[in-house]
Amino acid sequence: MRPAGWRWLTVGLVAVVALGLLVIGGGLAVVLGIGADDQPSTDSVDAGFARDMSAHHLQGVEMANLAAERSQDPEVRQLALDISSTQTNQVGRMQGWLTLWELSISGGQSMAWMDGAAGDDMSSMEAGSGVTGSLMPGMATEDEVAELRGLSGSAFDVQFLRLMIRHHQGAKDMAEDAAANASQSALANLARTIAETQTAEVGTMTDMLTARGGTPLSAP
Repeated sequence: MRPAGWRWLTVGLVAVVALGLLVIGGGLAVVLGIGADDQPSTDSVDAGFARDMSAHHLQGVEMANLAAERSQDPEVRQLALDISSTQTNQVGRMQGWLTLWELSISGGQSMAWMDGAAGDDMSSMEAGSGVTGSLMPGMATEDEVAELRGLSGSAFDVQFLRLMIRHHQGAKDMAEDAAANASQSALANLARTIAETQTAEVGTMTDMLTARGGTPLSAP
């Protein structure tokens, strides 16, 4: 049986690792000189994608970090750790670029940068979900995140996979749009990597979900 303080130690370690990855991601951008010249404007594809995908990723990290306490499945726990570490690092890189461009790391109309996005038609994100702004494609509602926090064992595993599959599917169109239209090559390359990685992970998670007797949610 785990000691009483185990949960808080785990939460503390996750926070320290996340902060370190954010610093590393931003620091790498500085070292490489990314964003030093030809800075994008605040309403550019580059800035909009960096802000929106950061918020999208942070909800993914929030859900993935629950697996350390709520899941007993080694495969699910490893997947969640991979998602958390990868997306935290990518948030650090995107927010590092925004800082170098002297732009805010949050704010503005979500998806306004994306060609054909229906920004005004998206529902508002409810307070307490861990992110601000609008509910972007694939993101979980506050109620869905709250439900996930209350689950454990196999019930958690199935719902986590269902929510994360949809979350990845929602990010794909955003990433592909940025890969095609961003002016900064480093950001376009990151967006392309996100699209490719999350497409592959959707396949992996769908197989995992099927093996655990679950079915996917409707795609966003």
